[in-house]
Amino acid sequence: MLESLDLSTVDWSRGQFALTAIYHWIFVPLTLGLSFIIAIMETIYYKTGNPEWKKITKFWMTLFGINFAIGVATGIIMEFQFGTNFSNYSWFVGDIFGAPLAIEGIMAFFMESTFIAVMFFGWKKVSKGFHLTSTWLVAIGSNLSALWILVANAWMQSPVGMHFNPDTARNEMTNFWDVLFSPVAINKFLHTISSAYVLSAVFVIGVSAWFIIKKREHLFAKKSMIIAAIFGLLAGIFVAATGDGSAYEVTQKQPMKLAAMEGLYEGKTQAGLVAVGIMTPGKKYDDGKDAFVFKIEIPKMLSLLGYRNADAFVPGVNDLANGNQQYGLISATEKIERGKIAINTLREYKLAKKANDTLKAQALASKFDEKTSEGKAFLNDYFKYFGYGYLNNPKDIIPNVPLTFYSFHVMVALGFLFIIFFVLVIYFVLKPDFENKKWLLYSSIIMIPLAYIASQAGWIVAELGRQPWAIQDLMPTLAAASQIDSNSVITTFFLFAIIFTALLIAEIKILTTQIKIGPKDGGHK
Repeated sequence: MLESLDLSTVDWSRGQFALTAIYHWIFVPLTLGLSFIIAIMETIYYKTGNPEWKKITKFWMTLFGINFAIGVATGIIMEFQFGTNFSNYSWFVGDIFGAPLAIEGIMAFFMESTFIAVMFFGWKKVSKGFHLTSTWLVAIGSNLSALWILVANAWMQSPVGMHFNPDTARNEMTNFWDVLFSPVAINKFLHTISSAYVLSAVFVIGVSAWFIIKKREHLFAKKSMIIAAIFGLLAGIFVAATGDGSAYEVTQKQPMKLAAMEGLYEGKTQAGLVAVGIMTPGKKYDDGKDAFVFKIEIPKMLSLLGYRNADAFVPGVNDLANGNQQYGLISATEKIERGKIAINTLREYKLAKKANDTLKAQALASKFDEKTSEGKAFLNDYFKYFGYGYLNNPKDIIPNVPLTFYSFHVMVALGFLFIIFFVLVIYFVLKPDFENKKWLLYSSIIMIPLAYIASQAGWIVAELGRQPWAIQDLMPTLAAASQIDSNSVITTFFLFAIIFTALLIAEIKILTTQIKIGPKDGGHK
């Protein structure tokens, strides 16, 4: 099936999608969080009638609009890439994966596009109450849009609510609510949007700090910082809580990703959580070398967080690749063999149907029927590992451990740093000598790029950590990619790189220009 596939096409397709996703996620988190910060600010204006709050709202609304417009462009391109670069994936699970994307387009994006015009241009055309309602609906619509995208992504990490149809060789949805309310989807949505809120709060504080450094708009800046710091602190605490839930789900559904996140090669009971560590350069999963040059570990914490049991066994990379009979873990080699049996069974069924061999076709079809004992056994013992059948080596199931490990720990460290930062801003911003706290003001500006680094690191963990899977255990990226000429993918890769970089430069230039103009002249008339 894959003999004719050019592996360079797979690599370039993955690279192109990663490029688009990275650029898209530069714009999205600011949109998600800033929309709610704006809504809160306008609510205060609605309640108090203080024109200062209207000026504040309009300024941040302008920055929101600039970011929103450019973010939409990258998002549309990314969705099209499923059909162009990963058509096999779209065929295999399009009935399931397409549902939340369709809902996102029909409901959430429709809500945003409908009310965003009122939010920007309706200040003197509609009542204050209707305008405030429109602002809140834009914020809700933006986050609902993220909900459906993240539900689709969560399903790729932990496929649920479906059955396999051997006649079409497609997975079909059986329970929409299982897809929507899966624990992975809930935790992914809550953790991702709350991290976006943190980034947005850091952005507002950093820009406001710039005004204070420049001795401009002190009242505007302080009010903005107070709202953003409180909003950010609550979001930061929520990020930590949902992060724990996300890590628990990773432990249950994607143990190899957890092993990579912690640099855990050899499984152990009472496993400690690595707080700080430097991994051994060039470490291979089977070379017997110590995984770390240096590390500081919190005893038993990984077992406790992953299994809610401080004495629990946490499998490492080697246990998952080579198997561990003591703890009931079968090897990747065995999973590969079972996956090939599942693929061959499907192939034999197709041939039997083509040859009009009804008896054989019925016998083979029964293996895919979960309503029979034979079908349950086959699905649980063989089809469960369908995606492994496209692999050839146990090491193929191992992601890039060092990059996953460092990205995870950078994300966590910065997450706790932001919580401390928000506390300091809340404590100092109302002090009479706040303008003299240069260390905090300049730190506020530095925090902006750090927030983007933390945000990107989180997605590196989520996506790189689950490789080689496009759909966990069911379809590797190798099998998901379209069989197209690699030159076309390479060409579009560089075209997108140029276009996205130009968009990013344009956004930064427009944003900085608008910030320099300031709230007095930057609002909408």
